[in-house]
Amino acid sequence: MSTTGPARKSSLMETLLGLLRIRIKRGVNLAVRDINSSDPYVVVKMGKQKLKTRVINKDVNPEWNEDLTLSVTDPSLTVLLTVYDHDMFSKDDKMGDAEFEIKPYIEALKMQLDGLPSGTIVTTVQPCRRNCLAEESKITWVDGKLVQDLVLRLRHVECGEVEAQLQWIDLPGSKGL
Repeated sequence: MSTTGPARKSSLMETLLGLLRIRIKRGVNLAVRDINSSDPYVVVKMGKQKLKTRVINKDVNPEWNEDLTLSVTDPSLTVLLTVYDHDMFSKDDKMGDAEFEIKPYIEALKMQLDGLPSGTIVTTVQPCRRNCLAEESKITWVDGKLVQDLVLRLRHVECGEVEAQLQWIDLPGSKGL
């Protein structure tokens, strides 16, 4: 066996559990950072991955309805969602952030749910000091898929919430759940 080649790293597919699709639905009552409005966009981070939505100009109640997809290798990682105000000539202002765990969602995905009626609530995550939920978050079986709806209260800011939804994408060839 040759020792001159590079050491074999485990491929992403061997460690990948699947893909987490985060639909950033909308912002509600976001902070004003310009004269009388804001130009918000959302940045989502998990581990080393970082994705962002488009900017919506002059709107403190923006409707993004945008899907951001993250690769999941470690279900204990949290997702950090930060809202920024886009500025043409200066550094973009932070408009708050929220963190949430994907673990309850991943655990629900491991249950055998085939055959459940659409609309069945599988589990509920309660708001508490350790999470940024503004209200209870339901993990629901809808049309053969498990979805989690989140209303996140933004921290480090005077006001604002972001509504999001989690969906799972199984990847053929990945380690899977």
